[in-house]
Amino acid sequence: MSLVTRTRDRGIETLTLDSPHNRNALSAALVGDLAAALTDADRDPGVRAVVLTHTGTTFSAGADLRDPPEPDALVALLRQLVELPKPVVARVDGHVRAGGLGLLGACDIAAASTASTFAFTEVRIGVAPAVISLTLLPRTDPRALARHYLTGERFDAAEAARTGLVTAAAEDVDAVLEPVLDGVRRASPQGLAETKRLLTARVLEAFDRDAAHLTALSARLFASPQAREGMTAFLERRDPEWVV
Repeated sequence: MSLVTRTRDRGIETLTLDSPHNRNALSAALVGDLAAALTDADRDPGVRAVVLTHTGTTFSAGADLRDPPEPDALVALLRQLVELPKPVVARVDGHVRAGGLGLLGACDIAAASTASTFAFTEVRIGVAPAVISLTLLPRTDPRALARHYLTGERFDAAEAARTGLVTAAAEDVDAVLEPVLDGVRRASPQGLAETKRLLTARVLEAFDRDAAHLTALSARLFASPQAREGMTAFLERRDPEWVV
């Protein structure tokens, strides 16, 4: 059974993360299912754009600590989102944590409801937001990102919009997306593909330059003693040993 459900409406392919048992955490299985769905959307001439959304109250809880994807697989998924020659639009109506924010960075447009919250929690378990920086550093305000990377604190949708993590925040996320999707439907496939190529050039430069280094960094940190303590503490719902 796939962890990503698919629906179609007038050229818009909606891919819904549907892994409620782990709050849509990025498991190896979910990453594989999403990659397969994106491949199908890429090949289908009837798909004009992709909407990426979620079931439940969490868009994604980040990496699944019990079944994490290989760093190379996550890099490949993020690059696939960026390189897809069709716009990818994130629809967020819930919480986004850690690796899930990398998905938002890979999307061309992202809208979030005011009920949504965000946090880069990697530092609190002894790792760093390494791989997801490929999509986030080129697109997000660097001073704000420094604060949120280094503290792991939770922030709201208004802050996410102010810093460029999302395009817009509103009480009714679907009302925000209605004109966006209407605009995409009115655009030519060639126009969309070539315009997206212009917009993603800097992001893809980051992949070419930094992907190997950041993948190795992620693997090294997740295998470290501090990360083992941090992940164990998280799963046991206690503070890690370094909290003062």
